[in-house]
Amino acid sequence: MKRIVFITVVLFFISAGLANAQRANRSVAARQVTQQTRITNGVSNGQLTRAETAKLERQQHRIQAEKRMAKADGKVTPQEKRMLRREQNRANRQIKKEKTDRQNR
Repeated sequence: MKRIVFITVVLFFISAGLANAQRANRSVAARQVTQQTRITNGVSNGQLTRAETAKLERQQHRIQAEKRMAKADGKVTPQEKRMLRREQNRANRQIKKEKTDRQNR
């Protein structure tokens, strides 16, 4: 009986760890989609100029390339996750700054 409980507990922690790792990878992709949507909305309602849009799009492409490089070896390390999160935070601030700088298209 103790053995079954022990195996159940171990399997629970392993599955929780795997679910957390998948959630972390999904959050990078979901955040990328959210940022792209914000850029698209900024273009459609005139908050972003063409130059600002081009700059933000280049930034998004760089983040996408960094994500691909991080995944290239099959495992995204904690350092790579921090780097991606830092880049996405920077992009988030840049999008906000460009959308609210009162320049119109």
